[in-house]
Parts: sequence; structure tokens; C-alpha cells
Amino acid sequence: MLRSTVLIATAALLGACASAPQPLQGSFTQVTPRDAVATAQVGAPVRWGGRIIETIPGPDSTCFQLVSRPLAATGRPQSSAPDANDGRFIACRAGFYDPAVFAEGREVTFVGRVDGYENARIGEYDYRLPRVAADVVYLWPEVRQVEVRPYPYPYYDPFWSPRWGWWGWW
Repeated sequence: MLRSTVLIATAALLGACASAPQPLQGSFTQVTPRDAVATAQVGAPVRWGGRIIETIPGPDSTCFQLVSRPLAATGRPQSSAPDANDGRFIACRAGFYDPAVFAEGREVTFVGRVDGYENARIGEYDYRLPRVAADVVYLWPEVRQVEVRPYPYPYYDPFWSPRWGWWGWW
């Protein structure tokens, strides 16, 4: 009895680690922004995310242009494959979102519905972007890489000294 309770509790905790935050949960159409341009998907519920290219505040709403990335089980855009993308899209949400906070390169996930398309010019290329009417804007915390060493190299090692090197104490 106790053993099965421990196993169930462990499974629940591990499952919680891989689930999306509450605002990003739900059922969505499994379509990418690239797919949404190829076949009309107006009205489809989506959960899309990626890296911000541009944040444009308007008088009543803020629009974001993003390079879409595949999402992990948590809903966070995957950064493990930096060249993988699912196209671009625009997401708009009522209210003001500060471009200094929602800056270029930040990861964000949106939940909403495809409500149309916009044409944009990227360099000399005309690009058709799906537009999402966002219900949720989820800005992910920045990931910082830290180098971890088992001890402060090289002076903490008991067998090393600047005077005698590794084997000078023999």
C-alpha cells in the first residue's frame, strides 16, 4: 500500500514537471504557422510560440511579430534546434506590452485563435503571415548559461600547488 502510494506520488510529481503552465493548457489545432498559410485556418484555436522579432504597441493593442519554433511539452519554444522554425506569425493582444520587456529575441508563447492574415515585406520578399487574436501572452524567463566547476580551479585541489605542481610534493 505504502509502496504504491509513493509510486503514484512520484509519477504525479514527474508529470507536473513536464506539463505546461496553467494559462497554456488546453486543446489546440495541431497546425503550424506555415501550415496555416498553406490552408486557411481562420478560427482555429492555436498555441504558438517563438522568438520575438518586433513588438509594435498600438493605441488599443500590441502586436508581436515572431519566428515560430516548435513547442516543448511545457509550451516553451524549443531552443535545442535553433535553426528549426515553423514560419512567422503575428499575434495581437489588447493592452500595452512594453517593447523594452518584450524585446527582440525573447521567447514567448501565445494562446488564441487564427483571425486572419497580413502581408509583410521581409527584405525584398512578400510574406503572408497568419495573425492570432491572443487570449494569453506568456513571456518566458530568460535562460542564462552558467559554467559549473567541481572546485575553484586550480587552487582548491589538495594535490596541486603553484610551487610544486601536481606531483611536486612527493
